Amino acid sequence: MVRLRKIKVAITGNIGSGKSTFTKFLFEAGYPVILADDISKEILAGDIEVKEEIIKEFGARLFQGDKINNKLLADLVFSDPKKLKKINSILHPRVRKRINFLSDEYFKTHTLVFVEAALIFESKIEKMYNYVVLIAAEKDLRMKRSITTKKLSAADFMKRDSNQLNEETKKKKADFVFTNNGSKDELMQKAILLIKLLETTP
Repeated sequence: MVRLRKIKVAITGNIGSGKSTFTKFLFEAGYPVILADDISKEILAGDIEVKEEIIKEFGARLFQGDKINNKLLADLVFSDPKKLKKINSILHPRVRKRINFLSDEYFKTHTLVFVEAALIFESKIEKMYNYVVLIAAEKDLRMKRSITTKKLSAADFMKRDSNQLNEETKKKKADFVFTNNGSKDELMQKAILLIKLLETTP
């Protein structure tokens, strides 16, 4: 029997967990994937109203012409929870609107859509999704990955990690939890398992 139910699935995880790698496997398997972080960057780069709000709150120094200085913005907001909350209040409603629009477009030709987003539980938007999948990993390993692949310092990693809920809290909230302390091949097998589980959901 062909499943007709439309399912929207969030893929989340703390910094360095491997959620982007996991999501890449889903995309390579032929499923539509929406990247919340990319949408945020597009909005920051192209939305005049957002630019004006950010300049009003944080100053024009964050922009170099039409381009935002992402490193300066990150340094600014990840060191101050109030500023992080403010930037999120500007971006997140627009990001959610775009995700909903893209999801509806994908659902015209697919029954399963994935959304990669870091702050599902922090933003209390888990009800936007049929399921939330958490990619988890040991903190030391997440730090090592972030230093290697994201070129962050240990201090920058700790700042960003401190602005996210701890994994144990997220594990209690998530519908599926996949631990990523091993190889990419092991993580790929977990992505395949998730697809099988979702494809057989009534």
